[in-house]
Amino acid sequence: MIFATIGTQLPFDRMLASLDTWAARNSSLPIVAQVGATSRRFQHLQTVTAIPQSEFRHYMQAARLVVAHAGMGTILSAAELGKPLIIMPRLAKFGEHRNDHQQHTSHEMSRLSHVTVVANGEELHMALDRVVARGFATPPKMATEADACAPLLEALREFVWASHSVPAHTARRPVRSST
Repeated sequence: MIFATIGTQLPFDRMLASLDTWAARNSSLPIVAQVGATSRRFQHLQTVTAIPQSEFRHYMQAARLVVAHAGMGTILSAAELGKPLIIMPRLAKFGEHRNDHQQHTSHEMSRLSHVTVVANGEELHMALDRVVARGFATPPKMATEADACAPLLEALREFVWASHSVPAHTARRPVRSST
């Protein structure tokens, strides 16, 4: 199963429509999509408007691949669970967000082994085809949860603290929750 999520703020029909088009050509692969407050209907996706946090985790665990906007909660969850992740940042010019911070997030996260960043529907289709062709195999660096979290947390530290001009050695280290 492929799990797609767009977060809880504004509609992200550009990503969902592209995913729906790809799903039409790959009908043997079930796709569950959290679609938010869109008025659009998608013929080839199993859709839910909103997902409670406990169910969200279930979908993430069950997924062989996650396709999402560039939301940090989704990126962290995918890393923690060792899931391959395709992210398409929302763009302000299309009314998908108030600003383009997701482009900056995507740029920083793109160096992680489990993250593929796409800019548009054509790139999304190509990325999905590549993941399916490799049998949803998890990239080598994602073999363990520790491998997944260490580079992500370091990238996050660099990204967050660099914008505040705080030396890295003074940055608080996040405490990893056991839940």
